Amino acid sequence: MVKEASQITCTISILETSDLHGSMLPIQYANNQANEVGLTKIAALIASERSLHQEVIVIDNGDLIQGTPLAYHHARLDNEPMDPMVLGLNYLGYDAAVVGNHEFNYGLDVLCKAVKESEFPWLCATILDAQSGEPFLGKPYMIKQFENGIRVGILGLTTPYIPNWENPVHIEGLRFVDAVEAAKTWVKVLKEQEQVDVVVVSYHGGFERDLTTGEPTEPLTGENQGYQLCMEVDGIDVLLTGHQHRSLAGIQVNGVIVVQPGTTGVTLGKVQLELSLVEGKWQIDAKTSELLSVVGTEADKKLIELVSPYEAKTQEWLDQPIGKLTGDMRVKDPMQIRLKDNALIEFINRVQMDLSGSLISNTALFDNVSPGFPADITMRDIVSNYIYPNTLKVIRISGQDIKDALEQSAEYFELTSTGDVQVSSKFKEPKPQHFNYDMWEGITYKLNISRPIGSRVVQLDYEGKPLNLEASFDVVMNNYRAAGGGNYAMFQNKPVIKDIPTDVAELLAGYIMERGTIEATLNQNWEVIWD
Repeated sequence: MVKEASQITCTISILETSDLHGSMLPIQYANNQANEVGLTKIAALIASERSLHQEVIVIDNGDLIQGTPLAYHHARLDNEPMDPMVLGLNYLGYDAAVVGNHEFNYGLDVLCKAVKESEFPWLCATILDAQSGEPFLGKPYMIKQFENGIRVGILGLTTPYIPNWENPVHIEGLRFVDAVEAAKTWVKVLKEQEQVDVVVVSYHGGFERDLTTGEPTEPLTGENQGYQLCMEVDGIDVLLTGHQHRSLAGIQVNGVIVVQPGTTGVTLGKVQLELSLVEGKWQIDAKTSELLSVVGTEADKKLIELVSPYEAKTQEWLDQPIGKLTGDMRVKDPMQIRLKDNALIEFINRVQMDLSGSLISNTALFDNVSPGFPADITMRDIVSNYIYPNTLKVIRISGQDIKDALEQSAEYFELTSTGDVQVSSKFKEPKPQHFNYDMWEGITYKLNISRPIGSRVVQLDYEGKPLNLEASFDVVMNNYRAAGGGNYAMFQNKPVIKDIPTDVAELLAGYIMERGTIEATLNQNWEVIWD
């Protein structure tokens, strides 16, 4: 705080992590090679900012405790000690955390354990206890008051779209309310009752519209409402966002400064506010936002030491041999995997069909760094390819639903002016959605991507005959897709014939261990073509 020409001024720095997804150490678990990510690197940036500024607030914006083998091993196999990500946030002196949608993936017991272990409050105004109507973690907001008297109100919001993805058992007894409506209620409380000088909204959600034009960039389902929050809720000064894994900074929407720091700790979001005391009241004179990269920063040695017992157990588990493979299930070119039937996807679909008793299955290659399986398979290979804690559901859908889903997947591709295949902008922006392109087993189909969107399914057969669009079929898929995740609305609210609540990674590992050796097979039941 400085005094110039009799005016008192102050600078506040608000630091945000979001979508860390269990990323603690600067490594890639597929091969343990160095990687410029993780909370241990973010730690150095936080320390640097605290050395520069006296008034600093540090917030995690959700999707903290799920996403790496370290996080998985703790949640599923070694749940006794403190959650390693919470350990990191405690060590770094975070002021608050917000609940993300992936916080529910391991069930309420795991989430509530992490909350109990936290030396900071978890904020969430959009998820209520269904019986009492109160915020289910008790605190919708917190107040940070500095020595100079400035009061900063921090409101936590979580996308209410979670019931469209999550296992219903994991969210039993909870009610999800619209983020904009919740913000209108609680921002008013912060301004009028709490008399705060600054309102910060930390929202585990992203933007549904172009930030410049306001044009919709996705179906307006309520999953992302960041633009609406800026336009419709009076009194917000700062909007911290996440969920979409975008890198956004240096932008104001309707006077609200926004930031979004990517995923896995590649950057730290920073908002800087300049305030002055005018006639006894603090006012904001300027606000900026930027992203601070972890590239080249040295990881915090003390934090590495604190999590080393967790990491040692995780690495031992990852290197456990599971079985052997004859044939080839390597991923050399992700695009080629998605253009023609391949052994890796066929294997995952076959396991899903075998374990569920279903005759039709779909799955996806979740990202472009999935390595496939080598000849000697370990747990590391399983979790490097099947990266989400999905479970399986068998749902009853119509032939028309199958065709509609294939048409939606076919939108993944577009042709360049030179006739080359590339990922369409719809699946690249605002974040890559490779996990929303499904490949099927149990049906025979061709997609012609030279055709207009909506008319790309040019062959669709079942048991040697054209698929009856009016007939019903029991199809196995992951719980995210079965709930309509990825905007597959044709799967929503369909009868659930069977629920297999075990993680697919565990199912794959068990299947291989039981057999000892698996074989790469290929029946060439589908392909993508173009003229």
